[in-house]
Amino acid sequence: MEEIILDAEIRSDTGKNKANALRHKGIIPAVVYGEGKAGLAISVFRGQFLKTIHQHHVENAIITLKIKDDKKKGSRACMMREIQHDPVKGEVLHIDFNEISLTKAIKVKVPVEPKGEAVGVKQDGGSLEHILWEVEIECLPTEIPHKFEVDVSPLKIGDSIHVKDIAFPSTVKVITEMDAIVLSVAAPMKEEVAPVVEGEEKVEPEVLKEKKPEAAEGAAAEGKEKDKEKDKDKK
Repeated sequence: MEEIILDAEIRSDTGKNKANALRHKGIIPAVVYGEGKAGLAISVFRGQFLKTIHQHHVENAIITLKIKDDKKKGSRACMMREIQHDPVKGEVLHIDFNEISLTKAIKVKVPVEPKGEAVGVKQDGGSLEHILWEVEIECLPTEIPHKFEVDVSPLKIGDSIHVKDIAFPSTVKVITEMDAIVLSVAAPMKEEVAPVVEGEEKVEPEVLKEKKPEAAEGAAAEGKEKDKEKDKDKK
């Protein structure tokens, strides 16, 4: 497993105003939580943190926090617990870390990623349905897989892959229900035609092929008036 190191400093001043002041300086407020311990307020440099999350898969990764002036520990093994973003700008506002023991098993959720193209999709026009996106496991922090790849190539329409069908390493204990469906291939959608009810007449749109009686009568009357005017002119 790759080692991810992040520099940090202890943050003595807390509060909303102090946190905003740090953000303006390019520093992100953070807290390290430990099991049964009070949270430790720290700060990390925004530039280094953004570079770290862009270069590494930080989800379920072990991050070594090297905290300046930390009298109890020179460094702490942690995992990312939560990253808070600005809802408008998308900037990182706050980070929560969980301190962990490298010798104690923990529960985590690992993403499932399909591999290949299912026969039922390629040949029969079906659709691959991804039902379960993560599988919960328990293992040592140093044994956490980045993801579980599942080959979906043999799947025909109606076939499914369950949790029990995934090849898990012997170092992990699966917590998710083994019979849970992870991926399946569904039949192609058929266009439904509304049934005709027996005895119900089919209404056809009205097509105006001839002038309406009122319109015809009006036209005839107008023609008679014009004929009378012509007769007067002749006289």
